[in-house]
Amino acid sequence: MQILLINPPNCGRSIPEERYGITSVRQIFRGEPLALEELAGNLPDHEVRILDLKAEPGGLSRALSEALPDLVGLTGVTCEANTVRRLAREVKAAGVKSVVVGGIHASNDPAFFNHEEVDYICIGLGKLSFRELVEALEQGRQPADLPGMAKTSPGNRLQWLNRDYREADLVSHHPPAYQLVAHYREHYRLERLKVSMGFVASAAGCPHRCSFCCIKGQSDGRYLTRPPDQVIRDIELLADIPVIRLIDANTFGNLEQARQLGEAIKAAGLNKQFLADVRSDTVVNHPELMRLWREAGLRAVIIGFEELDDQRLAAMNKANRADVNREAVGILQEMGITIVGDFIVAPSYEEEDFRRLSDYLAASRIDLPIITVLTPLPGTEYHRRQRQEIINHDLDYYTLTNAVTPTRLAEEEFYRLYAELVRTSHQQAKL
Repeated sequence: MQILLINPPNCGRSIPEERYGITSVRQIFRGEPLALEELAGNLPDHEVRILDLKAEPGGLSRALSEALPDLVGLTGVTCEANTVRRLAREVKAAGVKSVVVGGIHASNDPAFFNHEEVDYICIGLGKLSFRELVEALEQGRQPADLPGMAKTSPGNRLQWLNRDYREADLVSHHPPAYQLVAHYREHYRLERLKVSMGFVASAAGCPHRCSFCCIKGQSDGRYLTRPPDQVIRDIELLADIPVIRLIDANTFGNLEQARQLGEAIKAAGLNKQFLADVRSDTVVNHPELMRLWREAGLRAVIIGFEELDDQRLAAMNKANRADVNREAVGILQEMGITIVGDFIVAPSYEEEDFRRLSDYLAASRIDLPIITVLTPLPGTEYHRRQRQEIINHDLDYYTLTNAVTPTRLAEEEFYRLYAELVRTSHQQAKL
């Protein structure tokens, strides 16, 4: 079967830019489409191509004219959902027989894609589900009972069987098809550091339940890990890439697995630098694990600090404390590990809240702050709580830099203060 997997172009719209001419809140990083590489790697008996429209924005017409695929697979996050539907219409109009949509938005809000331009919706981890769908279609069977795969029925309620996610769903004995994006590799760079970056997954899902986070839809709230030897194999496939981003929601969600992987990386002598996600309480409670990973090549960590006080952290169901966040910063700095800190500003922020966060960042030892706007993403607990408050339902604006619920300040003032916070924090960044 001929299969084309498509990563959507950079998209999403900006309220501060469109209404007030404020452009400094844009925060775009382009990385390789690892989810599609994983899908392709699990289809060794099929002719698979990957089209990355983030690296090749005008490439769809060419790809369809070169060889019309039997099946097209599309993935996308929430702010890309409208674009994914538009792309689905284009490939259907070109004569493609089967169109499948997956990714985090499809997993959290599958009904959004229950339209005639889409044939199947992959809900949750898709590496195994997608292969089972391809095999069924190739054999001429109607895959009506595949767990994790919904057949669209426009105008009717979607129905599907839930998948009982296990490590087997990772199908980690098949490596990602990194070779299919070799011609795009020069685009996958960390521009601030002027280095190439490759993506590797060591885990899927997250064991925590932050109310604003959409990752639960990936594996129905379960945390699944890959065997260390197979993670090492994937890293070695990126032989010429100096920096590896472990693209997990939480690389250290299973402490024993993280220890084994760190030891394996260290023993393999890979000569790589790593960027990984970690919680601050893991750093504080297990500094020996951070030291091990530092010896293995851990260069930087991404930590979701989110807020500065315990009350607001509790409101997010963050299950963490502000003093733990501060202690983690000190431990990581002492080890020489760079800190990329995620912070969230709420639409309810007033001028004093912006000033407080600005003062904290100016005085902190966080190397690169990333500041987003609290957004009720479909499928999250926060979305369920805020449903009646949402005033902007156009998913193009769900970029985490727009307020889609009312701001307490006048809207223009909110965005002016937000943009100034982003600008000054980046000027003060230590990277």
